[in-house]
Amino acid sequence: MDKQQSLALRQELEYLAIDFWHEVDHHGGRDAARFYVDDCIFETSIREYRGRQAIHDFYNRRQARGARVSLHVVNNFRIEHLAEDRVRCEYVMSLFAADGEPVLPSRPPIMVAIADEVVRQQADGSWLYESRRLKPLFRDDTPTTG
Repeated sequence: MDKQQSLALRQELEYLAIDFWHEVDHHGGRDAARFYVDDCIFETSIREYRGRQAIHDFYNRRQARGARVSLHVVNNFRIEHLAEDRVRCEYVMSLFAADGEPVLPSRPPIMVAIADEVVRQQADGSWLYESRRLKPLFRDDTPTTG
């Protein structure tokens, strides 16, 4: 893969990550499971979910808790080619979140983490998450919903 192809792929996968977190931030994650393969792993800062159905159930529970405002910010996106149809993505994810309705008091992020993901290309050319692991570097005492 030449540099132009690699940059195009990086941009496509960064868009995928931003699109995923947009789904979580703006729709409570109700369709978040569609971003994953069936046998996926999603490891939050506090637990692990295996399989698309477990992710779907997690976001349903999250929505059932009531109003929550979240903003997942993606920075320093990098990729590593693992195989022709598999790529590892790593980036810094800053989470601003609190229970309630906007507008909420402004605070620093409740967590800054390294997101470590593996995406797998599908037969139709699209990419889905095989795994996503969040490794916290900084946290405050605000509970996450993970």
